[in-house]
Amino acid sequence: MQLSDFDTSNSLVALFLSRADELGDKPMLWAKRDGTWQSISWAEAARRVCLIAEGLRALGLKAGDRVLLVSENRPEWCLADLGVMAAGCVTVPAYTTNTERDHLHVLENSGACAVIVSDAKLAKALLPAVLRSNLAQHVISLEPLRASQAGAIAYHAWDSLLAGDAQAARAAVEARLATIGRGDLACIIYTSGTGGAPRGVMQHHGAILRNVDGAAHVLAEDFGWDRSAEQGEVFLSFLPLSHAYEHTGGQYLPIGMGAQIYYAEGLEKLSSNIEEVRPTIMVVVPRLFEVLRTRIIKQVEKQGKVASYLMDRALALGERKAQDKSRLIDRPMDLILERTLRPKIRARFGGRMKALVSGGAPLNPDIGVFFDAMGLVLLQGYGQTEAGPVVSVNRPNVGSLKGDGIKMDTVGPPLRGVEVKIAEDGEILVRGELVMHGYWRNEAESEHVLQDGWLSTGDIGHLDAHGRIVITDRKKDMIVNDKGDNVSPQKVEGMLTLQPEIAQAMVAGDKRPYLVGLIVPDAEWALEWARANAEKFDMKALQRLPAFRTAVREAIDRVNRDLSVIEKVRQFCFADEAFAIDNDEMTPSLKIKRHKLRDRYGARMDGLYKG
Repeated sequence: MQLSDFDTSNSLVALFLSRADELGDKPMLWAKRDGTWQSISWAEAARRVCLIAEGLRALGLKAGDRVLLVSENRPEWCLADLGVMAAGCVTVPAYTTNTERDHLHVLENSGACAVIVSDAKLAKALLPAVLRSNLAQHVISLEPLRASQAGAIAYHAWDSLLAGDAQAARAAVEARLATIGRGDLACIIYTSGTGGAPRGVMQHHGAILRNVDGAAHVLAEDFGWDRSAEQGEVFLSFLPLSHAYEHTGGQYLPIGMGAQIYYAEGLEKLSSNIEEVRPTIMVVVPRLFEVLRTRIIKQVEKQGKVASYLMDRALALGERKAQDKSRLIDRPMDLILERTLRPKIRARFGGRMKALVSGGAPLNPDIGVFFDAMGLVLLQGYGQTEAGPVVSVNRPNVGSLKGDGIKMDTVGPPLRGVEVKIAEDGEILVRGELVMHGYWRNEAESEHVLQDGWLSTGDIGHLDAHGRIVITDRKKDMIVNDKGDNVSPQKVEGMLTLQPEIAQAMVAGDKRPYLVGLIVPDAEWALEWARANAEKFDMKALQRLPAFRTAVREAIDRVNRDLSVIEKVRQFCFADEAFAIDNDEMTPSLKIKRHKLRDRYGARMDGLYKG
């Protein structure tokens, strides 16, 4: 293993340049152009990063200036991010789904003096906000913008930043890096705002480097990764790079590991991209696992009785393993599954996947058990933007549990260099270099969550006998009924969405006698139900049918049988449409925005308590 420079690198750019010097002409970044995967080498990436840095300085940008970055995942995102930092400036990533109002908030709060945007489509919501804020002086576009869009702001083509003397640019960057330390600000990442206006989390270089170090040690100790090995790792980048999870886990971790990064073409092509790229590591959010689970089950069912039988056997073995009740007589069936079902499932994930890492939101343990039963290693991680963002991750070989350390109802032990303790009220507290230095221009909130170096996560949980973190709920999301009982909404919602009839759900019941649910029926199931019952497929019309409602009620009742009295969903209503990023009811990391749903459906849900 060669891990020492994670601790000694003073900045993310210094780590990147070190890797680029080692790997030279080997491929680093891949994207599909004209139907074929094309790469940028480490050496070429380093050349471009240094030229971008000096191009930004030539525009008049100074150390500490903020630069907004609005782009879909692509090689230029990575190059721009590193180039901004190499210029001594601070990257401010923004979601591609941001509205004009969202962009205006980030621009005004961050005080960004320059903007990098990928194309005219994303500029449509961004440029009006740039004009209204009257702060950013420069707009740099990766692809041409229409002249009418540029306005009175200084417009620069991306290629103009890549002109110049590469050798002189490298020397200037090296001199600048000598003045940048691990404690210096690298980026301001705005939280996705499940409960209000996003806040700018100040992530310093050391916070992300500490995350990279901790994650790399897990991959080295549990999966045999060695940077000196000829066969390098391959990452497929899919989640938005503006989210801290992908920014650290999908960009800087592979940079630190000297891995290749492929950029997925989007959700609709993700499955084919996985089979083409054959990644060894992917970071994914739970919602995607839920979608993939549903697809796999349906595909297996179409293959006939034998395939369905094998899946049933695999799930039964997986359940017993999760409960530490595996039996010796299970071994023959396990061997059969290893030669029949599981290789086919693995092939759909490229055939060489070492680990799928889930983060960004809680993972229902049943989802984890499913993928484990299918022969895929799924590691649930835990963290938040304020902590780099990774605090802990499940791992097979924790402590004395060699080969048996993954427990799907935990999020694993803390990473190397991370301290965790539990407050008297059950809140999880975190300390270490990974903890942010505060929220940008928000001292009051910074002081509220940072006490004596400890970050108050807002999550409730405990440590199990093996030091793994067990999360029971979000402190602020906890439902307290009218009798004072605490109920975890995420647990109930997770169980509801495992039913084939239910795509999405939100439960409520704070200061109320029981829980009620807001339900989005699964579209594919609803279509099949309509055909079987000779009804026209119209979701709103179906929801008015007593028989359709009864079918959904039966799904809720199945869940209720496994819940305690206080957790049971007594009444429910249908949502008008699916929760989505576009209607501002989900964050870009696919967590529901409870306050938005309460604003829209609060009266309807309150009506469930009448009569």
